[in-house]
Amino acid sequence: MTTPIKPILISFLLMTAALAGCGGSDKSAGPGAGMALPPPEVEVITVVPGKATLTQDLPGRLEAYRTAQVRARVEGVIEKRLFHEGSDVKAGDSLFQIDARIYKAAAAAAKEDLAVARQNVERYKPLLEINAISKQEYDLAVAKVKQAEDASTRANEDLSYTTVPASISGRIGRALVTEGALVGKGEATLLATIEQIDPIYVNFTESGSDLLRLKQAIKSGKLKRSASAKVELLQEDGSVYPLPGRIFFTDLAVDPGTGSVSLRAEFPNPKHELLPGMFVRVRFPEALAENVIRIPQRAVQIGPQGQFVMLVGAEDKVIPTPVRVGDMANEDFIIEEGLKEGERVIVNGLQKARPGSAVKPLPLSEDKSSPASANAKP
Repeated sequence: MTTPIKPILISFLLMTAALAGCGGSDKSAGPGAGMALPPPEVEVITVVPGKATLTQDLPGRLEAYRTAQVRARVEGVIEKRLFHEGSDVKAGDSLFQIDARIYKAAAAAAKEDLAVARQNVERYKPLLEINAISKQEYDLAVAKVKQAEDASTRANEDLSYTTVPASISGRIGRALVTEGALVGKGEATLLATIEQIDPIYVNFTESGSDLLRLKQAIKSGKLKRSASAKVELLQEDGSVYPLPGRIFFTDLAVDPGTGSVSLRAEFPNPKHELLPGMFVRVRFPEALAENVIRIPQRAVQIGPQGQFVMLVGAEDKVIPTPVRVGDMANEDFIIEEGLKEGERVIVNGLQKARPGSAVKPLPLSEDKSSPASANAKP
């Protein structure tokens, strides 16, 4: 008995078509069809009002602690330069040698004249006692001894000046004369300059209007005077110099030309990393504020309508919120308006936070947070 082929073939084709249809449908849907992407992760801080030390960053310029000019005090020809330009020298180190031959001869002659004058006085003493010479002759011999002593002293000083010493310890610049140059003829020729740069000064100014505003805020009780005199130095690349300084000088008057007050701070510089003439910024404490909100600078953005922050609101959705920024507290902004206690501010991951979208808020990592944000906890 033979099995009919046609009905079996028709059943096979129908089954193949059904399987093909199912396979095509799965392929068009793609992998993971029907599965939603997880919300992006962002790092937030929860706003908590607290105390803050208000700071201000002002531009300044470094200046040597002391500067000494090395000058020739006697006339002569430079024989040798005894230092390396740009090196550190100590007070008393020999820097230049001036031809000393004529000064050695003058000192020797003055010494001999002094010896002769003293011999004459010793010879006249017994003669005066027996009245062999007059008192006037003896006094004249004594006066010549004094003159010879003065001349010998001057000659020895001139001889000592042929070796030019460093008057202070510090870093010496380039030599302003060369070997063979005639110096000291008619004036004390400038040979080089020494700068003491440990410690080192930084000169800067503060606006007189800002200073007045600060004083009024302290007087009204809105702010308290800061007890700290320590200041920080920000280098040209933005990094914070590791050693703190102190306010050294404050001018008592406002410059009528600039409307500012001159200030000076002093910083230790043991490794001579800071050099005179460098431009820096000085961060110094102005006052203490209580019950204020502070957040890292990077959390504040600027748009067409002004400054704003991104909050994580109900259902973990992003809400842009305008704020008004006030003073600085180290690297943080003081927020005067726009935020209240308990709100969650996005600090990291702002590029993934779109208004109205859902996010996954995580506490701000401590190593990424500003060390000044003590009152804005995760």
